[in-house]
Amino acid sequence: MNRREFLKSAALASCSLMAPGMEAWALESKSAMKSGSKLVVVFLRGAIDGLSVLPPIADSRYYSLRPRIAIPGSQSENGALYLDGHFGMHPALAPIMPLWKSKKLAFVLNAGSPNPTRSHFDAQDYMESGVPGSKSVSTGWLNRLLSQLPTNDSPVRAINIGATTPRILSGPVAVATYAPTAKRRMAPLDQPQVSAAFSDMYSGRNDILGKTFEQGMAARGEFNQAFENSAMQEMVAADGGALPANKFNGFGRQLGRLMKEEPKVQVAFLALGGFDTHVNQGASQGQLSNQLSTVAKGLSELTAALDTAFNNTMIVVVSEFGRTVKENGNGGTDHGHGNLIWLMGNRVNGGKLYGNWSGLDQNSLFEGRDLPVMTDFRNVLASGIGNHMGLAAKQKEIVFPGYQPNDKTVTGIFA
Repeated sequence: MNRREFLKSAALASCSLMAPGMEAWALESKSAMKSGSKLVVVFLRGAIDGLSVLPPIADSRYYSLRPRIAIPGSQSENGALYLDGHFGMHPALAPIMPLWKSKKLAFVLNAGSPNPTRSHFDAQDYMESGVPGSKSVSTGWLNRLLSQLPTNDSPVRAINIGATTPRILSGPVAVATYAPTAKRRMAPLDQPQVSAAFSDMYSGRNDILGKTFEQGMAARGEFNQAFENSAMQEMVAADGGALPANKFNGFGRQLGRLMKEEPKVQVAFLALGGFDTHVNQGASQGQLSNQLSTVAKGLSELTAALDTAFNNTMIVVVSEFGRTVKENGNGGTDHGHGNLIWLMGNRVNGGKLYGNWSGLDQNSLFEGRDLPVMTDFRNVLASGIGNHMGLAAKQKEIVFPGYQPNDKTVTGIFA
């Protein structure tokens, strides 16, 4: 990311997003914002499997419910990273293990949206609007947060890494957008010049070789179309336009460097896709592991690139819902309910797991199949961000309208 070019495009993007008649930069705030405080929100679209992120390795039921995709215990080869004896951390997340050990990383278990939907679109919408169950709220909670922070006349006080402005940042306060791209890899035979060369060689022949080629190409075309129209279509929709994590390896370095060099950045948002793992999810290695590896590397590089700015930065990682406790017949998991929230920063009392864990007994599961939501995501965010940014109670109500945080359920997480 070229800083100078980004600032030029960001200024234009910010102006273009100003709603007519809305003087966003003139919004006055009563916030006693802590000097230099910054917030980064990372959204893992597609519903990441929290039971693979933090596998309950001491629970035998976990292994009986997931014979193919469970993460082995800490004593096994490619096993979970040791946390507290009951839970481990996926081995692909090793790059952020130093944050755990230095008590700058924490997780909230059985957290999420209280709305029971298993629709990616609705669940993401509710989590980004900050008002679960309501379709009438036009702004996102991160934009409402910006309206409560002191303005600093910067075109990059809010940064979005993505192709379009996401729901969470929609609203009157202008947002600067950087749109990364990823080229889709094509199989050699799907490339026009290669396909044409083979067609010249084999088309029009009346022998078995020519007929086999024509049938094979026809079958390939049908397969590609069917794949695009079914599984791929669902996964793309689940990602909400976000790049798959493994297609954006440098997100941490780029974002961290920009935030370090631009001290007026107050909030940043990044969405990564590829977590709708219905098929061949994998265990310690495989599809999900590859995505987690990129996320962990990116988060580690983000904290390093922020340098001293990390002292005043809180990083929150969320996903729209969790996945089924039991693996499905395709070696994957389906849409669930409860999940976990990741928290990183110097103002996080890390090295601990928070929230209420009720186990994997069927009677403890939501509708007998999913982890329950025992901590509302708004409680974690309102308490954490309120503390980090210095928000008053009335300001928290503006950010999360109609919700009264119960700080007791998140006691001890935030310094």
